[in-house]
Amino acid sequence: MGQLFSGTSRREALCSSFTGYFQKFKAENKIISQETITSVELYLTLGDLQQVNDTITYALRELASAPLNVAVIGESGTGKSSFINVFRGVGHEEETAAPVGVVETTMRRTPYRHPNIPNVVIWDLPGIGTTNFPPKDYLEKVKFCEYDFFIIISATRFRKNDIDLAKAVSIMKKDFYFVRTKVDIDLENEKQCKDTFGREAFLQHIRSHCVNMFKKNDLDVPPIFLISNKNVSDYDFPILKVMLKNKLSTHTHRNIMFSLPNITEAVIERKCNSIQQFIWLEAFKDGVLTSIPAVGILKDSDVEKLKTSLNHYRVLLGVDDATLEFMAKDSQVPVEQLKKITKSPYLLETKNRKTLEGMFVKYIEKSVSANDRLLATGLYFRKAFYLQLLLLDTVAEDAKVLLRKTHSRN
Repeated sequence: MGQLFSGTSRREALCSSFTGYFQKFKAENKIISQETITSVELYLTLGDLQQVNDTITYALRELASAPLNVAVIGESGTGKSSFINVFRGVGHEEETAAPVGVVETTMRRTPYRHPNIPNVVIWDLPGIGTTNFPPKDYLEKVKFCEYDFFIIISATRFRKNDIDLAKAVSIMKKDFYFVRTKVDIDLENEKQCKDTFGREAFLQHIRSHCVNMFKKNDLDVPPIFLISNKNVSDYDFPILKVMLKNKLSTHTHRNIMFSLPNITEAVIERKCNSIQQFIWLEAFKDGVLTSIPAVGILKDSDVEKLKTSLNHYRVLLGVDDATLEFMAKDSQVPVEQLKKITKSPYLLETKNRKTLEGMFVKYIEKSVSANDRLLATGLYFRKAFYLQLLLLDTVAEDAKVLLRKTHSRN
């Protein structure tokens, strides 16, 4: 057995802290299983520090390495396979490419790995509505319930199958992006039919029509992207690629809810609570092996780690630069205006260091006054831990401010 606690009172305090912390969350909102929680509580009762640390470390590692299954769905001929190839950076002629063609080419669900995003499997599903895959049999044939996240591909115009797929995803309480392909063809056709033509106005017309169709069918409006699989540097494709890579790089099937758009402040709070659990668990497993205070002075290496954490939180809560660009285009608000009302991107700049220190002191005082469990149990956590919580809270507040700003425009 590993190193044992020297004091019964500290052991009891640790057990109380761990048990009490996770009692705050409903079972479906806990990022680790009840089995893991019970194991940690047992090792805490026995006073086995190393097993506590190892069990939490293993659980967090499992979360990080869990595969994420992403399904690309839609009608045949909308460009699903082409989209997968472009997103993966694979040429259509390459051996590992998804087959494309003018006839139905995807006859069975086919998995593809992304070369730069570990643990992500992108599934190319057969098109819905063909003779081989009629709507009434489609969901069962493609094993619809096995996927964690969906990308619905549509083209030319909004169809009933698009709505039916969106409803099926929503019923499973899973999330999706809506991608309208071939907008270059739409633009060219519009240009030929009308004497006066405005590109941006026409694209906004397509986007607004998609939004209205989701609302008309009582569905939450997902992120909507207008793209061309041929002109990948134009339209929304650059933003879509960055946003998708950010989302898929930081999510597992157990916390895919992070990809849900910030449609309400309650959603933002759910995301924030999950991230807080990660931070708390990391601090707890490190803290049980620490017998002396480890507050100290914040070092340059700590600041670099905090910058990484800050960027991570911005991606998870939809405050990163790529998402801001998408929000600006979607809400027709200048991106500079959105950046101006956010605080988190500038927190760790040298010129703001004194302001951050002042915020940090107030944050600690608030934690103590709220009888923070981490402090009350005698566990000593590094200064950087509390700064991570402060960064997260600041990012969450930015997300809420942006939600109010963009929502008021709709």
